[in-house]
Formats: sequence, structure tokens, C-alpha cells
Amino acid sequence: MKKNLKKWVLLLMAAIALPVTSMAQDKVELSGNIDVVSAYLWRGQKLGNASLQTTAAVAYKGFSFTAWSTIAFDGNDGDEIDFTLAYENNNFSVSLTDFWMSEIGNEHTLEAQLGYDFGFLSANWYTNVYGDDKEYASYFTLTAPFSLIGLDWEAEVGATPWGTDYYGTDKFSVCDLSLGASKEINIGKSFSTTLFAKASYNPTIEKFYATVGISF
Repeated sequence: MKKNLKKWVLLLMAAIALPVTSMAQDKVELSGNIDVVSAYLWRGQKLGNASLQTTAAVAYKGFSFTAWSTIAFDGNDGDEIDFTLAYENNNFSVSLTDFWMSEIGNEHTLEAQLGYDFGFLSANWYTNVYGDDKEYASYFTLTAPFSLIGLDWEAEVGATPWGTDYYGTDKFSVCDLSLGASKEINIGKSFSTTLFAKASYNPTIEKFYATVGISF
């Protein structure tokens, strides 16, 4: 337990430090942020209540490595940490993510991703390639970004191509119809924050979820 807490503390410290850190050598880019959300929503599911979520990333010539974590404020939800190795080139992306959740012990799930960004629409396909899931659970999304009334919007449709216990489906199923909006607010000359909100409806289980948050 102490080792896990140390991981969260280190990630939090990294996320705080990275936004003001830069490396000009070889054009290595470091970034990070902290989000506070009222609910943890993921692919048409609510995985947790109010949470602190941190991101730390390093990128170089299209390659990137990202560490992402979420910690529930109420302590009732399991903590999660994900590590992603990715490559992007000419709007094409491929990645491998290691998902680890504390409530299921030391089991890891590896997920492969392929995607393409057309500008007005991005398409992504995800498939589990390692872990307890033997069904090669898959999920795909279509996401359309747009701007309206001074806000940045994102509409998304997510579905499973076939049935899988991983997402609680028994056939092709639309799992997520969501709409999100965000607004960046400048505070002074060198600091900004982003306010965001998202509403999600899962037609498969007929449930509606919503979350609001702030990103630093």
C-alpha cells in the first residue's frame, strides 16, 4: 500500500512540475496537467465519483510516453494508473496502453490502438491484447470536434463491434453517445486553466451520466 501511495505522490509532483519545464535539446517536449472531476466517466461507464486525475508525458519526434492516474476523493473507488507508449505521424496514430487498477490486484490489461484523424472527424479502434480478458474485447469511437458560441465542443459515438463481458455487451452495441464542452480561461500572462463538462448516454444499459471539471 505504501508503495502505491508513493507512485501517486510522484505522479502528482511530476504533473505539477512538468507544465513549467522544458527541454530544448533534441526538441524533447514535456507536458503535464491536473484535472479535478466530479465523476470519472469512461466509454459510457461511470468508473468513479469525484476524483483527482494527473497526466505526465514526454514526446520526441512523434513518439510519446504518458503516465495517467486517477485517485478517488471518497476512497470508495479503486485507484488506477495507466502507461501509454504511442506514435503519431501524418494524422495516423498507434499506441499500447497498460491499464492497472488497484481493486483487481496486480493484474494488467494491455490494449492496442489504431487511429486516424481526418480533422473534422477522428476514428479510433481499441483491442485488448493481453490480460484476463480472453475475448479480445474491442471498442471503436468516432469523434467530431467543433467550435460554437465561444466554446470548444466534442461529440463522440462509441461502440463494441461484438459482444464482450469486458463492456457488458452480447453483440454489436452502441455504448456511448456523448457531448463535451470546454473553455480555456487565461489568468494573467503565464497561467491558464480550462473548465469542461461532459454528458454521456449509454443506450445499451439505458443510463445517463454527466461530469464537470477543471484542468490546471
